[in-house]
Amino acid sequence: MLEHGGRLREAARQWNIPLADWLDLSTGIAPWSYPVQISADAWQRLPEDDDALVASAAAYYRHACHHTSPLPLPLPGSQAAIQWLPRLIAPGRVVLPANTYGEYAPAWRAAGHQVSTVPFAALLDKTLDAEVIMLANPNNPTGDCFAAAALAALANQQAQRGGWLIIDAAFGDAQPVQLPSSSSVILLHSLGKFFGLAGARVGFCCAPPTLQNALAAALGPWALANPSRQAAMQALSDTTWQAAQRQRLAEASTRLSGLLRQHELPNCIGGTLFCYAPTAQAATLHAHFAQRGILLRRFDHPPAVRFGLPGNASDWQRLEAALSEWNAP
Repeated sequence: MLEHGGRLREAARQWNIPLADWLDLSTGIAPWSYPVQISADAWQRLPEDDDALVASAAAYYRHACHHTSPLPLPLPGSQAAIQWLPRLIAPGRVVLPANTYGEYAPAWRAAGHQVSTVPFAALLDKTLDAEVIMLANPNNPTGDCFAAAALAALANQQAQRGGWLIIDAAFGDAQPVQLPSSSSVILLHSLGKFFGLAGARVGFCCAPPTLQNALAAALGPWALANPSRQAAMQALSDTTWQAAQRQRLAEASTRLSGLLRQHELPNCIGGTLFCYAPTAQAATLHAHFAQRGILLRRFDHPPAVRFGLPGNASDWQRLEAALSEWNAP
């Protein structure tokens, strides 16, 4: 079991601080969730796949569905595709970014693939020889991101060699990038981060028909629960809320990066939903915040911490106070 953000109960036990007293900045999940309304019958009936979910997803992810791809396939979280795709693609050479989401490499290795890693920018190297290139855009946890033209060139490169390009856009909704349309491309999406609905476990995959049909068969019937389907349909269709969320996240992200620079963490990078701070003091910094009931995400290789966004005025005050105490002589 790999370590992920969250895990507040474990932190509460380790640091002997009551669960309710924690501020969780470890996940990169938006602190403002879409206000879902679930009808009573969602709990009483099995899911039916002829509702409006796929149509809502196709409209929202309009860049993802093209002539080589069927409509988006609903998933019980994009993690399901991360686990299953390596088993549905013939074993071969897989290239990943060196510092990325920790679930990718184990899933490919477990399915018999040969995995190697390169720096994020080196994924664009035309000499890469791989049946599969997989990346998160923006990258998790660093926030590195390729522009649309670079992704399109990489997709064409993989198509010419008969390979795959898998793009995990779980953090991409806050600042959408046009994703490539190609028979070599597999796209993964998630409602967890931007919509603040990680607990609903909703994701989508767009892939060429044969592969997408195989993934659907592997998942089996009723892969996505009715309440989650309702939550997704509402969130994906509410363009007014989406625009307000993007504005709110952009403002909070600017505020967070500025605050961290003020307190001697000048090298912070990251996407709209978090700031990633490489520092040799990662372990000490993580412990400093944990002692004050603030959970950061800690990384050891290379050493770094990641700050998510506070959601209200008191949370911002707690973060600033902890930063001030870190800098105190």
